Amino acid sequence: MNRTGDWIAERVPISLEGVAAMSNEPVPYHLKRWWFALGGTPAYLFVVQIITGVLLAFYYQPAPATAYESVRYITEDASYGWYLRGLHKWGATLMIAAVVLHQMRVFFTGAYRRPRELNWMIGMTILVCTLLLGFTGYSLVFEQLSYWGATVGANISDTVPVVGPIMKQALLGGEVYNDRTLSRFFILHGAVLPVVLILVLMMHIGLVRLHGVTELTFEGEEKKPAKYFNFFPEHFYTELIIGLTLMILLSALATLLPTISAHPLAVFASGLLFGAVFLSVVASTTALVRHNLPAEAWPAGIGAFTIVFAAGQIVGPTIVGWVADSAGGLRLGFAVSAGMLALGALLASRQRALQAPAPERA
Repeated sequence: MNRTGDWIAERVPISLEGVAAMSNEPVPYHLKRWWFALGGTPAYLFVVQIITGVLLAFYYQPAPATAYESVRYITEDASYGWYLRGLHKWGATLMIAAVVLHQMRVFFTGAYRRPRELNWMIGMTILVCTLLLGFTGYSLVFEQLSYWGATVGANISDTVPVVGPIMKQALLGGEVYNDRTLSRFFILHGAVLPVVLILVLMMHIGLVRLHGVTELTFEGEEKKPAKYFNFFPEHFYTELIIGLTLMILLSALATLLPTISAHPLAVFASGLLFGAVFLSVVASTTALVRHNLPAEAWPAGIGAFTIVFAAGQIVGPTIVGWVADSAGGLRLGFAVSAGMLALGALLASRQRALQAPAPERA
């Protein structure tokens, strides 16, 4: 064993003691609390996403004629494809949640203040890259929801002043969704955004290493001698335990709540369902706000609607998945969609009647 170690040390002249001393930075004692380990959680999930994404890419075919069928093959025919796709899907969901929670922790503990303002902006760039990875990955399935989601996202980018039209052209490869769009999303999702995220993560971790971890103190708190502990092995073990717990959680979610390729008509029904729900909710909310509140209260009313609707979007995708994938879900989806469309039409006509001018009295 000593001969092997000497052989490696002679050809790779790196001192393990020096590496350990460089990486074993004393960290503040408050990092023993688990919520201060949220910074390593997205990094771990990103590694899971890279590994599962590479494995899925062996089977995925980024072309309009083959994309949906290749996803179906991964889910239903490839060995453990359903498990890998489930890991990738739930890993993306948890990664976005972890980045948001980490940003919230940094904000509420004041860790974004001088001299760490630049690192806060880098962290926001990481959040944007994570959201774009989720958006582009969701669009690769090439079903009704992902198709219209990509269309809506491109139209939103078109509203950005000056560079909006260029962004839309670069995203879609034209004015509308076409045969070149899916390959662009695949390149963005599998190559461009991961490389950008890795580079930004290196900058983020480097600045954390240079500035050190923020000392957490409260206003009016009695000053006490600062307490520290070693990053390795104490904090490293905390991160390792969280990583292993996440692996168990991901495996449980991928097994108990697998990603199932729904029938195309069921996907269409679920998309129609949410379009109808959106139509009915917007029509009814607009009517209620405009005709039951004074003009100065309209922003508050619309803001309340936005909060409620956003909360519904968090729960909505899960409900759509249950409707689309459960037995009898196709008939249920069409029935609910038809009812919601009728309700939306009724409320829209009611709103138009309310907006019509009153007849003049003789």
